[in-house]
Amino acid sequence: MSLQDFSLDYFSLKGKTAIITGGNTGLGQAYTVALAKAGANVFVVTHGTNWEETKELLSGVEGNAEFHQADLSDREQLKKVVPACVDTFGTVDILVNNAGTIRRNPLLEYKDEDWDDVIALNLDAVYLLSQAAAKVMVERRAGKIINIASMLSFQGGKFIPPYTASKHAIAGLTKSFANELAEHNVQVNAIAPGYFATKNTAPIRADEKRSAEIISRIPAGHFADPSELMGTVVYLGSKASDYMNGHVLAVDGGWLAR
Repeated sequence: MSLQDFSLDYFSLKGKTAIITGGNTGLGQAYTVALAKAGANVFVVTHGTNWEETKELLSGVEGNAEFHQADLSDREQLKKVVPACVDTFGTVDILVNNAGTIRRNPLLEYKDEDWDDVIALNLDAVYLLSQAAAKVMVERRAGKIINIASMLSFQGGKFIPPYTASKHAIAGLTKSFANELAEHNVQVNAIAPGYFATKNTAPIRADEKRSAEIISRIPAGHFADPSELMGTVVYLGSKASDYMNGHVLAVDGGWLAR
């Protein structure tokens, strides 16, 4: 590509197909809407089946949308996701590994089953879905895998040992996949969101003292709106990011720089 060749079309996802796990709520919903508005067909994988709000947000977008219910902690259900997307849209160009869970408890009281549940969804599912999607992408010599990391990919946190472990692992998995898949023209990167105004952070935001402590650490001075992640996921899913590989991109209002 020469300097003269570049245009805003490099950010277009027209004709692409994206799988977004957990794409019906929270930040996942923002990723879904962003990719669809950029022109992609979206294959939205959700644990539940209440899809009306997201369908309404997608009304009028250029790309088509398909909703697929699956429990990604169940490996048999997980194995059907990529084939179902290929059956629906013919291929998969972008995979956004967003689905995740968190369980809070003091370390000395932490339950084995909570550890297992968090790791199964936050880490095992990411590995298995990425591997399955990569097989399709490598055959076509094109693709984007976007993992969702966290501030807890860099820090330790408290009361959430499996979540922290899984998000550290996501950073490593991103780099590992990137090293192997780059030669096949498949780029693997991660987004590490900071503090966003979602249902997951509602208890923290309702606690005036804790909320004030967090905001005082964020140079931008506020919890972000999910819309502030939309440009990032479009960029990482588009041709514009073809030379970005193995990177964990923090979208945190400056949290890590403080």
